[in-house]
Amino acid sequence: MRVVVTGGAGFLGSHLCDRLLADGYQVVAADNLITGRKINISHNLEHKKFSYLHTDVSESIKIDGPVDFVMHLASPASPIDFERIPIQILKVGAMGTYNALNLAESKGAGFLLASTSEVYGDPLVNPQPESYWGNVNPIGIRGVYDEAKRFSEALTMAYNRKQGLDTRIIRIFNTYGPRMRPGDGRVAPSFITKALSGKPLVIFGKGQQTRSFCYYKDLLEGMIRLMASSEHQPVNIGNENEITILELAKTIIRLCNSKSEIIFQTLPEDDPQLRRPDTTRARQILDWEAKISLEEGMKQTIEYFKACSGIN
Repeated sequence: MRVVVTGGAGFLGSHLCDRLLADGYQVVAADNLITGRKINISHNLEHKKFSYLHTDVSESIKIDGPVDFVMHLASPASPIDFERIPIQILKVGAMGTYNALNLAESKGAGFLLASTSEVYGDPLVNPQPESYWGNVNPIGIRGVYDEAKRFSEALTMAYNRKQGLDTRIIRIFNTYGPRMRPGDGRVAPSFITKALSGKPLVIFGKGQQTRSFCYYKDLLEGMIRLMASSEHQPVNIGNENEITILELAKTIIRLCNSKSEIIFQTLPEDDPQLRRPDTTRARQILDWEAKISLEEGMKQTIEYFKACSGIN
């Protein structure tokens, strides 16, 4: 089978390419490197079953030859990007998804959309089941990402219902691991890089807002199982272990053996106060659940950042 991975040079996209190659697939990674990095896929460039296409999927996706599956991961996903490149985020959610769906339709291929827990916004229900419609501010700073993903889900379901396209939707909850950009604004790499350098860790609000952190290997296993299934409705994939941001900061300081202090700043606009997946459907449909603990996953991620920064 030949699989196209949009966003294939990004954090999750590049790991997905690795997993697909290990499973015997041919892989085409499409990325414009606006947030993806060539170094993430450099080890695969000579692989006989791997190819890289530098392209902006918001403009077009032209792939020669057969394609069996399109996995659409392309999209900046970090808070700093919401302010830095909001229009590009909206375009990849709309036109990028449209082009990826058209590619799958033209090739007679299956399609998987990498959606997000951000479709739930600042949820009023905890944990969040797939049936929850969310609490999203469409004109807030985060709205460019939240609404782009909500639109991409609607478009994907329209292609499934109207065009008969074989589609999947995965709603990804906070995922972390090696290859995250050190300065991308997400909490795990931000805390780790600052703890390793002894700088203060900045917590917004009082740090009592919660998240559920899923190690990337668990996420990929869920994604591969969903791809192999016949499920068309959205499926949450994430770790149900919910912790506060303050607890996360203390854990990372301890694992880094750091002397960093914790400082508090004003909570940003629309920052979600709760985030925990209801993974009942993933267990029932995919026989999947997260297995890697936060302690184990963070140790691996910290080692990666140590190697990148040269800290022993």
